[in-house]
Amino acid sequence: MTKYFNLTLLLFFITLSLFAQQTEKKDAFTNLTDGPYVFIENDQLVEKNIIDGEVIIKKLPKGTYPLSFKDEKSTFKNIKKVVALSDIHGQYDLAVELLKNNKIVDKNLNWKLGKGHLVIVGDIFDRGPKVNEMLWLIYKLEQQAKKKKGKVHFLLGNHEYMVLFGDDRYVNKKYKRTCDLLGTDYKGLYGKQTVLGRWLRSKATILKIDSNSFVHGGISKKFISNGYNHEKVNEIMRNSIDRSKKEMRATDFYATYFGKYGPIWYRGYFRDNLPESEIDSILNDTNSDHIVVGHCSNKEVVQLYHHKIFGVDSSIKRGKYGEVLFIKNGKKFSKGTLEGKKKKFKEKYLSN
Repeated sequence: MTKYFNLTLLLFFITLSLFAQQTEKKDAFTNLTDGPYVFIENDQLVEKNIIDGEVIIKKLPKGTYPLSFKDEKSTFKNIKKVVALSDIHGQYDLAVELLKNNKIVDKNLNWKLGKGHLVIVGDIFDRGPKVNEMLWLIYKLEQQAKKKKGKVHFLLGNHEYMVLFGDDRYVNKKYKRTCDLLGTDYKGLYGKQTVLGRWLRSKATILKIDSNSFVHGGISKKFISNGYNHEKVNEIMRNSIDRSKKEMRATDFYATYFGKYGPIWYRGYFRDNLPESEIDSILNDTNSDHIVVGHCSNKEVVQLYHHKIFGVDSSIKRGKYGEVLFIKNGKKFSKGTLEGKKKKFKEKYLSN
């Protein structure tokens, strides 16, 4: 009898514990605080915030935010200092710590890099709980850097395109509650009738700074087999954002630009053990000395193929550690740790 009583008691406490956990999670979303989301309604700016689970709506004065954004320039020369990182995936707090410790922003999250260029090599979206906060920080830093004659580049990665195309498989659960409260889907939070949506649609996919190319996935030999012009690629990719997948898949367009050999999905540098002659050929065809990519996760910023390829996805998405890549005068490469220490690269490379 005692045995059965103890078993019943144990099951009761397990059930109670599970119920408490579910209630805690429910309460976390019930008391959600998120935003701002700035919508454009008949040329009027309407800001929507969620505070303790309630939607607060207010109209903003004209000029608070632009209603349109010019397509981002994607070629720059004579830049003395560049810092690159990628795949933040909503891990705002860790990214801020990394930016502070490496003196990219100050303690108040204001621009500290002067005339330097910061490159986010794609994938701010998905997985983590603070995507919107990160987007607004990058938006603010863009304005501040410009005033100091510096520059912030936010390149679109595969997760940016997924969200803009309406693929929400990797969206943090928090944002499902946000969408319910604001009466839209996740794609709608960054649609053409929002400030951040129009801002995102101005972004490039491939960037060239001096002799270095930056792209989320990589530039494959197959992708450039019929010619290559990174500015033309950026134009084509931008124009595809609001096209239907059905239309794009009616020809080989979707496979070319959004397939596994396209610039936002390619993983060949890390997975295919390419002959170094192929890397050299890609660099020659793109008029690059180095290519900097994200997309493939590592424990740190890495170099491959005798310092010709640099991978800056240092697994920030896990929320525990991250690094940045420093480029001085287009040729000298080092990395900054989470603690802000400079490190040289180990002689690790892939080649046949």
